[in-house]
Order: sequence, then structure tokens, then C-alpha cells
Amino acid sequence: MTAIDTLLHGRWVLPVSAGDPCLQNHSVVIHEDRIVDVLPTESAKAGYQATVAYDFGQHALIPGLINAHTHAAMSLFRGLSDDIALMDWLQNHIWPAESRWVNEDFVQCGTELAIAEMLRSGTTCFNDMYFFPDITARVAKTAGMRACVGLIVLDFPTVWASDGDDYIEKGIAVHDTFRNDELVTTTFAPHAPYTVSDKPLEKLRSFAHEMDLTVTMHVHETEHEIKQAVEETGVRPLKRLYDLGLVGPSLLAVHMTQVEPDELDLLAESCCNVVHCPESNLKLASGFCPVSQMQGRGINIALGTDGAASNNDLDMLGEMRSAALLAKGVAADPTAVPADAALRMATINGARALGIDDRVGSLEPGKHADIVAIDLGYIETTPVYDPVSHLVYSCGRDQISDVWIAGRHVLKNRVLTGLDEQSIRLRAQQWSRKIASQQ
Repeated sequence: MTAIDTLLHGRWVLPVSAGDPCLQNHSVVIHEDRIVDVLPTESAKAGYQATVAYDFGQHALIPGLINAHTHAAMSLFRGLSDDIALMDWLQNHIWPAESRWVNEDFVQCGTELAIAEMLRSGTTCFNDMYFFPDITARVAKTAGMRACVGLIVLDFPTVWASDGDDYIEKGIAVHDTFRNDELVTTTFAPHAPYTVSDKPLEKLRSFAHEMDLTVTMHVHETEHEIKQAVEETGVRPLKRLYDLGLVGPSLLAVHMTQVEPDELDLLAESCCNVVHCPESNLKLASGFCPVSQMQGRGINIALGTDGAASNNDLDMLGEMRSAALLAKGVAADPTAVPADAALRMATINGARALGIDDRVGSLEPGKHADIVAIDLGYIETTPVYDPVSHLVYSCGRDQISDVWIAGRHVLKNRVLTGLDEQSIRLRAQQWSRKIASQQ
């Protein structure tokens, strides 16, 4: 028998690979930080001697969920200003609050809160865009969380940087600090076409190409944004980005709720990635991403929650359900975005968009052991005919019992092993009292 670290025996294994979408009575073999094998449980017990083994007799084992768009620290603004249109929300509520409150401690506390919520929701990797990305990276690394940290770029000064050149310079320094980290990667994160001018976009495009980094950006989030862009520049934002050389396989275009047919063709031909944030877009009435049409053109679509200030949670199970149901309603087609497609959007598609699909996103030998165990034995998910369908349409995040990242058991029987939940709650409550007192 081969000696290994960990054996996970599942009632079902959903590998999200090219093979069978659902393996019954299978096991995942883990040694150090990698998946060694996925095979029938009887064969696993006969062939491997594990230091630790877990029998998940009523659980499904899935790849860790990948939240492809977050503003993690904004968890401290959860519920601060709800039921407001996007630009009013930004200009009159969120940006003033950020100007008043955001500092290193705010980002550390808010990111810890977000990571705790995400781990308890089965998310093992998040793609972030916020100030002090160095703090976000350090918090993620300490928590054992996989993160793609956005190197934010804006035209105007903030507590993090003074102008486009300063943002880029500081972002590159963050990248250099975490260049060889196993858990933390980086992406350039210009905020949006309406907040970043051509010169810094051209500069970061060159750096992104030279450094082989992706670029994450809010694009075509609202009709107002596009009308304003056409009035000021004469072209729609996506065309402007294309002319600047930014539309391609390395771009993660977040939201994309306003898309014309020729733009769908451009996205497909350019092999661009789209990050769909259905619940945030619904809450802010921003519009509907044409997911079914994009899938028909072969566009890679990942899922993101956006920040907790505009969602108001970081629940990727809920995001899968919303994405599947919304796509059916928009397309007037019940076959649009079936459950297995929604699961792929939340796992392997997100990994592909971030350029880490060789490491995570599916349960396959050689990949990092980012794994989630979900208990389908609850009354709310009984009986089970199709575990993939249940995962998308029936499960709640409270059914997630255990999470591993790179083989490390970070959530064990609903308890975080590397974070102090009570301390995180207390610090968040202290921040909320301070913020509320000035509203």
C-alpha cells in the first residue's frame, strides 16, 4: 500500500473534468498539497494507507469554488447603502465612505471578514480589486486562502496612490513581493473605462504583456456608463479598450450587461473572458449579461459575487443558482445554463480566466488539493437523484462542512482552523459602530 497524507471518501465526487460529471462512491487521494488520484473507494482503501481518512457517506466532493470578482474589504460596508442606483451609490455613498474610512486596518479587518465568509461558503480562491492589495495578499496568505490580488489603477488620488503612474508603480512592487508565492498571484485591475484614461491603460497593457499578467476591469456595467462614454469619446468602452490593445485572452471583462451582437463576436474572436455577477447586477438594476448567447459563441464565463456592499453576500452557491435561473429567464429557454454549466462557471472557468487552470478548478491528479465537502443528507436536499442539480438548485452554504486548500484543512466540520472567528466578528462590529456613528 502507498503511504499518503489524506484520503477523502465521498458518496459522490464531482470532478468538473472532461470525464464523468458524477462519480459515485469514489475517493480523492491527497499527498502534501496535490491530488494524487481519484478512484473508486474500494480501490482507494486497498491501494493507499493514509495518515488521515474521512468518510463522507452523504457528501459530494467538488473542486473549491472560485469567486472571480470581489472587493473583499468592502464587507465592512455590507448593508451601508442599499436600494440605490449604481452611480448614485458610488458617487454619493460608497466613494465618500471610502474616502473617510479606508486605511490599512480597514482593509485588513474587512478582508479577514470576507475570507472567513468565503471559506465557510466553499470558496477557495478569489480575484480581488481594492486598495492596499499588499494587505489583502498578506491576509490571504496568513489564512491559507488562494487569492489573485488586483493591482488597482485609477486616474484620481486615493489613500493608496496619487495618480495612474503611482498606482502602477505600487502595484508592480506588490507583484514583485508575491511573485513566487504558491497561494497569491496578481492581476492588473484598472477600475473601469470611465475612471482610467488612455495613458495609464496603455502603460499597464505593456506591463501586463511583459509580466504575463491578466487584466481585470469593470466593463459595460450600466447603460449610463456607455452613453457617457459615447458622448465623451465617440465609441463604446469595449471598442476603446480593443483599440488600446486590451481586449484579448488576458482580459477579464466584469459585468458586461450591455452587449451588442458585434461585441459578442468581438469577445469571442478575441478569446476574452467575461465575469458574470448576477446578484449584484440584479440588486443595482444594472442589466442582464447575455450568458446564453456568450456560451453559444464559446466565450469563457466565470462567476463573481462582486463586493458584499452591493450583493450583499459572498455566497458562490447562491451565485450559481442565480446565474442559472437568470439565464433561463433572459433567454426564455429552460435549457440555458444547466446545472453542470453553472458549476463549471464557478470552478474551472474561473480558474481558466485567472490563468491558473493548470493548478486548480477541477479534481484531477496533479492539481492542487482545493476541495469542498458538501453534505447532501439534509432534509432540504433529500432525496438525491442528481447531486449536480442539487448543488446548484437546492443546497445552502450551511451544508458545506469541510474545505481544503492545497491540502490544508481550512474548514473542519464548519469550524475555521486558521482564523479566529470571534476576533473577526468583534473587530468588524467595532468598525461598524464607528462607521454608523458618522452616517
